[in-house]
Amino acid sequence: MLCTATALFGAALLTSCGHKAVTGKYSDNVHLNQVAFYPDQNKYAVIDAPDVTEFAVIDTLGGTVLSGAPATKASSPWSDKERALLDLSAVTAPGKYFLVAGTDTVPFTVADAALADLADAALKSFYYQRTAMPIEEQYAGQWNRPAGHPDTTVMIHPSAAGPKRKAGDVISSPKGWYDAGDYNKYIVNSGFTIGLMQNVYSLFPEYFKEQNVNIPESDNATPDLLDEIMYNLDWMLTMQDPDDGGVYHKLTTPSFEGFVKPADCAQPRYVVKKTTTAALDFAASMAQAARLFSEFGNDYPGFPEKALAAAEQAYDWAVKHPAEYYDQNAINQKNDPDVVTGAYDDFNATDEFFWAATELYLATGKEQYLKKAEETQPEQFTVPTWGNLSGLGVMAWAQPSLQLEGQAGEMAAKMKGLITAYANTAVKKADGAPFHAPYGNDAADFYWGSLAEGCSGQGIALVYAYTLDGNEAYLNGALDNMDYILGRNPLGYCYVTGFGQKSPMHPHHRLSASDGIEAPLPGFLVGGPNPGRQDGLQYPSDMPDESYLDDEVSYASNEIAINWSASLVGLASAIDAAKNK
Repeated sequence: MLCTATALFGAALLTSCGHKAVTGKYSDNVHLNQVAFYPDQNKYAVIDAPDVTEFAVIDTLGGTVLSGAPATKASSPWSDKERALLDLSAVTAPGKYFLVAGTDTVPFTVADAALADLADAALKSFYYQRTAMPIEEQYAGQWNRPAGHPDTTVMIHPSAAGPKRKAGDVISSPKGWYDAGDYNKYIVNSGFTIGLMQNVYSLFPEYFKEQNVNIPESDNATPDLLDEIMYNLDWMLTMQDPDDGGVYHKLTTPSFEGFVKPADCAQPRYVVKKTTTAALDFAASMAQAARLFSEFGNDYPGFPEKALAAAEQAYDWAVKHPAEYYDQNAINQKNDPDVVTGAYDDFNATDEFFWAATELYLATGKEQYLKKAEETQPEQFTVPTWGNLSGLGVMAWAQPSLQLEGQAGEMAAKMKGLITAYANTAVKKADGAPFHAPYGNDAADFYWGSLAEGCSGQGIALVYAYTLDGNEAYLNGALDNMDYILGRNPLGYCYVTGFGQKSPMHPHHRLSASDGIEAPLPGFLVGGPNPGRQDGLQYPSDMPDESYLDDEVSYASNEIAINWSASLVGLASAIDAAKNK
């Protein structure tokens, strides 16, 4: 008997149905998750052919698993492009399948642990970013490299000089991660990165305890996520001035290095200016780490006590210096050498005080921190970014495992309400949207790093909301945002290096560009569509959701960064943990 797929779409099948293995390939017309779907999740594909009236899903031998018609059609908010939404949700058995629509036959996968490999790779990306140690073949394969930037002879920049540490003095500040596509290290972004991952760890500690991503510390008793975080925490501790508790804003070369290997870099390195935001981000992430590492004392003896003491000292410094902001232009007017690397400037520390006070209260129970958290609390939840950290504080209060009473209990209840209110609004945005996701339906959704700060960050918030009351709509929204990142988007990119059939090959990433290997380092989320185009390049499209260029020069759309990697770790891990609980 002639199978249904052949009868409907005969020419689209590449071999005869039911007799030979079917083959398919990526198509620019069909947009869907290129990694894997969970068996019971909603599964959608979008096709740029609104005239298609029917589709089929076939298995590897050509047998028809599903056939149907497009569920809805929708136009882009800023163009006349009309697209059709195909609902594949009825396909639930794990395996490999092919979507046949029009003239296209496109593969997709259903798997029980659909995002496990992605979550592992996202975490492993931090190992590749380590400074001051060789990246070994047994852990990195072809991406092994010699150690770069030992940072054992780092100078005090004149802006960072104090009574005891003078300009030009030398300190040792090893370890840590390269921040992004460059080779510098920044406290503000490190603190946010660690804070976001530690928040997600707190939701699903058992998931991370089972994870093994093959890093040098994988054989110890501490989860790999926390081991990797510790490599950066060790560096952060060296960035605190022992004289007064203040924290240097960054460790940097005066200007960005070229696209050369780390071991070939030659510029001197400096620590630059102590700032309020650096001190508070340091205090928050250290206090948070002090709590989480308390059960892993055999691997890291004395660390919780050391981290908490350092956190309180940094917080005290910030209280005494509440508006010591990083102004790179002003610094360069007064000091030499000029520093022109990433500024991470922020001229409002209310959100940093809220997050730091929150974490210090949860770590110590001291009323002074609860009072400060109450004074600086936000009135609504916003997706956390390095420049607006209030969301991390809200998430900390909203941990389902917390048992708080009195004023602290009231604070926790209010913060949980803020996340739920946000989630209720967010999930409604997917209805009728061309790509059926909460993210990506407004031009304001697209900016520098928006796939992380907007799409992934929103997804993490939705998983948080799901853990509070089990509303499946929240988890479905998070999955839809992940599907957007993995291919169900206008350009059909899986925006994670090393994954999918169409992914970035030329990220703005000095490690990938200088290693002589064609494939980029895997597991990195690029910034994504950015109509701001601050790099001054010509992009193929000026549509907000298509303003992307896979070119290593395009730092505005194609850079990688540890905070963006943290959002991918958070979203992929949280979804995988929630789906396999």
